[in-house]
Amino acid sequence: MVMNENNSIKMKWHRIVVLTVLCLFGFSLMATLAAPYKKKKRPKTDERVYLVHADELRYDQWGAVPGAQILKGKVHFTHAGSQLWCDSAYFFQVENSVEAFGHVRFKQGDTLSLTCDHADYNGAEQMMHARKNVVLKHRTQTLYTDSLDYDRMYSLAYFFEGGKLVDGKDRLVSDWGAYSTATREASFYYGVEMFSGKNHITTDTLHYDTRTQIAHVVGPSTIKSKGTIIHTTDAYTNSRTDRSQLFGRSTIVDGDKTITGDSLYHDNSNGDNNGYGNVIYVDKKNKNEMRANRLFYNEKTGYGYATDRALLLDYSQRDTLWMHADSMKIYTFNINTDSVYRKVHAFPHVRAYRQDVQAVCDSLVFNSLDSCMTMYRDPIAWNLNRQILGEEIKVYFADSTVRKAEVIEQALSVELVDAKDRFNQVSSKRMDAYFTDGAMRRTDAIGNVMTIYYNRDEKDSVLTELNYLETDTMRMFMSADRQLERIWASKATGTMYPITQVPPDKLKLPSFEWFDYIRPLDKNDIFEWRGKKSGSQLKKIQRREAPLQKFD
Repeated sequence: MVMNENNSIKMKWHRIVVLTVLCLFGFSLMATLAAPYKKKKRPKTDERVYLVHADELRYDQWGAVPGAQILKGKVHFTHAGSQLWCDSAYFFQVENSVEAFGHVRFKQGDTLSLTCDHADYNGAEQMMHARKNVVLKHRTQTLYTDSLDYDRMYSLAYFFEGGKLVDGKDRLVSDWGAYSTATREASFYYGVEMFSGKNHITTDTLHYDTRTQIAHVVGPSTIKSKGTIIHTTDAYTNSRTDRSQLFGRSTIVDGDKTITGDSLYHDNSNGDNNGYGNVIYVDKKNKNEMRANRLFYNEKTGYGYATDRALLLDYSQRDTLWMHADSMKIYTFNINTDSVYRKVHAFPHVRAYRQDVQAVCDSLVFNSLDSCMTMYRDPIAWNLNRQILGEEIKVYFADSTVRKAEVIEQALSVELVDAKDRFNQVSSKRMDAYFTDGAMRRTDAIGNVMTIYYNRDEKDSVLTELNYLETDTMRMFMSADRQLERIWASKATGTMYPITQVPPDKLKLPSFEWFDYIRPLDKNDIFEWRGKKSGSQLKKIQRREAPLQKFD
């Protein structure tokens, strides 16, 4: 019995010893792990303002400035790595502050200095209030003002009674502003103007980074540069590279030409202009516009292109012409000379609409040198009830009015004459149309000419006969109101059928097609591409090749 009790007591003591050793080990391990994470004490800095020198010092507890040491002559103070000189000063040693007068000069390190006529400095807050003829120099930047507060703790200088910042060739003025000596960034508000070389910016809010020479204007702003004027509400300009990034629906004005877009990028050094988002290019002199979601134009070379819902407007005539293509390009030759001319390329899926004329083709080129517009690959043009098509169509203008039109190869002219789908038709290898005051007065059909033409009763305009004619060359003359006056044909053969006895196979020419389902209906319909139905495309004709000459 006694033995069992002794064993039990030994086992309890053994457990106690083991637990004690484990706890001590755990405490020592925790202390070891926690040791590297002990917070280091912040080194103490001397925040007192010290007087280094003064030619004269006096103290009058009952004087005009009680509690101040009155200093005169070559006064010199130091505080936390900075130095201050002046002609005279009030030194409030208890408050740790200084009020300095006359030729005040403040220096902080090797990069910052400040001069003024009067200043007070609080050592506890590290705040200086400088007044009258204040000049703050920081590296290559110089700030001029009459009222400036400099916060050394946050490295910020504020001016609020007008100021001017000079940074190399850049000069900025405003009513109020702030400059950070840490980031070298400045903000200017109210009546802001920036002059940089030939650039002039006016705005109410401008942020300027002196390291990159990039200015950010916010709110209604105007940027003028070498004859170019920019209107914007949000823009970044780089005076070092002479480039601008414009946002918030900005406009660039260059003489008679303007570009407006959601985002614009302008390079004044090479004349490049890039636009994104509902971009509108307006040429007031030539009375036309180009619109797109993506547009580029170089004002020095006159080259540009537009894509993504590209649209060309021409309002030089009474009615506006609307033309759309997937992409458009403009080339300018002999720019800034009397012999300047331009070429406009539109491709593919070209669709155009004007009240009196509509057109569709795969690609189009307009050359202002000869005022010629050429349509390629299955071109079709409509005027009132008339349709004309061929392999290639050329239209010549005189003072923006159609002068002549040429339809080259597989030419077909179709005119709807009544509601019963009867058509006047002319097919030939080539067709030329001549216009006077915008009205077609003569048409020449050349090569394998085939025609179907309806005669009308002069009294009630009812159709009376159908004329079928084949010839090699035919010329038709029209009146100003589009009525046929006479026809001339060489070696013609034909037949006249009474309207009630027309054979079914004579109602339409072999090449007849009526593409009313392709015709643009209005200015909005030009964005909807509709191709020809299968089997209605122009036939591919094998051209004769010139014989090769052989030399023995």
